[in-house]
Amino acid sequence: MNKVKSLNRKDLLGLKDLSVDEIKLVLRTARSMKEVASRPIPKVPTLLGKHIVTLFYEASTRTRTSFNMAAKILSANITNVAISSSSVIKGENLIDTIKNLEVMGMDALIMRHSMAGAPALAGKNCQASIINAGDGFNEHPTQALLDIFTMKEKKGSLKGKKIVIVGDISHSRVARSNIWGLTKLGAKVVVVGPPTMIPKDIESMKVKVSYDLDREIKDADFIYMLRIQKERQESGLYPSIEEYHKLYGLNAERMKKARKDSVVMHPGPINRGIEMTSDVADGPYNVILEQVTNGVAVRAALLFLLLGGKNSSGE
Repeated sequence: MNKVKSLNRKDLLGLKDLSVDEIKLVLRTARSMKEVASRPIPKVPTLLGKHIVTLFYEASTRTRTSFNMAAKILSANITNVAISSSSVIKGENLIDTIKNLEVMGMDALIMRHSMAGAPALAGKNCQASIINAGDGFNEHPTQALLDIFTMKEKKGSLKGKKIVIVGDISHSRVARSNIWGLTKLGAKVVVVGPPTMIPKDIESMKVKVSYDLDREIKDADFIYMLRIQKERQESGLYPSIEEYHKLYGLNAERMKKARKDSVVMHPGPINRGIEMTSDVADGPYNVILEQVTNGVAVRAALLFLLLGGKNSSGE
């Protein structure tokens, strides 16, 4: 079977819509981009002359910064639109904002929005490529791709590997994108959290539901901790922070129940003392900073593939 050599799509909106071959193409290309990023002068002229814009209606550190670095590695121009000082504050709607950016010469828009479906709406109303950097509770595809890339670096093929995703599944676009991608690659995904934070229809995504973290981590290859998203939650989903951490937080004592080679992951930012204690966040089990490093490579790969770069490896 021939490997796909192109994404053959204008936009990246989610992993739900990506084929297995397309996911593998991004991961292969990211390996090349990671090598470029490690050079003394991490720069290639691949996207010289291309204009990329970031438009984030929600806060971001890792995603926005890594896209900036990825664009610069590929020699693209990048402009960051600050919502707080843009015409959005004056009442300009999403479509008008995007159309104005496009006529200025924008080739790609990296967009984060609190409304699920906003990037898809943007994609239908402009010719530029749209990359979803997180939309409401829906998806965060670039985070999932960098997570999967990191997992494959650690353990190779994910077929049959057990990934335990822990925490606020209901409000997590990261969880949804990871579930779509991991199940397509043959991984066994288990979601763990309070019943109030588990969507009723989640099993339709081919995952197992559990409420017992101690039981599930005993044979987990990866333990993926999610941030408690206070900004998106209604009150009353759990009795207290202390109770939540007791049942669903990671600490050194709980990690003794896990396999010696279990890997701890987190999309960041970490709420220390809630999802995990500092002895875990800074301990030998986790690859959290490696995830951040890999984010630059994966996002560079996506810009490369969507904006017409040719893969020098022939893949």
